[in-house]
Amino acid sequence: MAGRGDPPEGTPEGVPGGEEEYRSLVFDESFIEAARIQEFSAQERLEDEEHAAVRSRPDPPSVRGGIAASRQGLILVLLIVVAFGTAIYMGVRNPYNTPDPPSAEPMRATMLPLAPREAVPGETPDVLFEHSPAAQFRSGASGVALPPARGSEHFSESQVLSALTTAKEYVVESSIDPDVLTGGAARSVRLMLSPAQQEQFDESLDDPRADGRHAATSWMVRFDPAKVALADPEVRVSGKFAVREAGSNALEVTADHVFVYAVRAAKGGAGERAEGRASLFTVRRELRMHFDRESLRDHQLSVQQVSTQAGPLPCAADSSDVLTPLLAGQRAKDDGPAGTDPFARGRSSAPMCGVLAPDAQPSPKGAESAES
Repeated sequence: MAGRGDPPEGTPEGVPGGEEEYRSLVFDESFIEAARIQEFSAQERLEDEEHAAVRSRPDPPSVRGGIAASRQGLILVLLIVVAFGTAIYMGVRNPYNTPDPPSAEPMRATMLPLAPREAVPGETPDVLFEHSPAAQFRSGASGVALPPARGSEHFSESQVLSALTTAKEYVVESSIDPDVLTGGAARSVRLMLSPAQQEQFDESLDDPRADGRHAATSWMVRFDPAKVALADPEVRVSGKFAVREAGSNALEVTADHVFVYAVRAAKGGAGERAEGRASLFTVRRELRMHFDRESLRDHQLSVQQVSTQAGPLPCAADSSDVLTPLLAGQRAKDDGPAGTDPFARGRSSAPMCGVLAPDAQPSPKGAESAES
């Protein structure tokens, strides 16, 4: 028997209320969950007659998460833009920009030529060294010995050692290197100077002058290759280093060394007729070198003060560019300090001159003196 309300032959096709009429209106679960309103159930309406028929639904988690992520992304972009703009503004307008480091003090130097009273003794290098005060000196870089490195109040032991090692390297390069001594390239010496002093160094080589600041021979020892040659490449050296703090951010190293060179006349030079006879030339250099923390890191230094005594050397010679020592058998005849002209500007000769003590030269027993 057919159900109540249904005709015996079933629901006719096309009759309103049939299932096919509402097939296109069936909603899936995702559509229902995305609805913004929800109808109260019959039980909820019976329990509270004041309830409205529908209520607003909270956003689904996926929607809430998407909105939150969008907001966070927007905030992040805004923060990046603000930070970038602030950095540009502060870089241009910041009144507290770190000032440039002060430039190094210019090097100051003095040169005292030492003229002999008698003719310069001449012999072979071995005989000359054996009978001179340099007999016990060590040869080359081995004679430039370092003291033990000890940390100070503001500098560690390794930093003090770095300053001493760099100072030794400068002494060796500027006073012992044969290429530098013979007037060759001075690049090795230049590279050890702080950038702030390299311009002064270049000016000293381009336009050397005895003004206390621009003598090439204050930065390094070098001879006139047209007149002087090394008779022995081994330089005899003796001296010492001292180190101290120059404030909380700087170290000062003092080097005091005596260098003794065996020299002879260059081929074609005025004294070539004494070929085979060498003579000794002595230079005492006192260097005061400055190291800040940056130069310690870069293994560079600033030369602040150089005091040089050199002989046998004519007093009247201009030693700002190269050194031209008196050779075997030569005398400093009627030599005296060069006259100083107060009206002359620029280049001037040093007004001071010393006398080379006889004991500072090889003894007559081991070296002969010959008239030039």
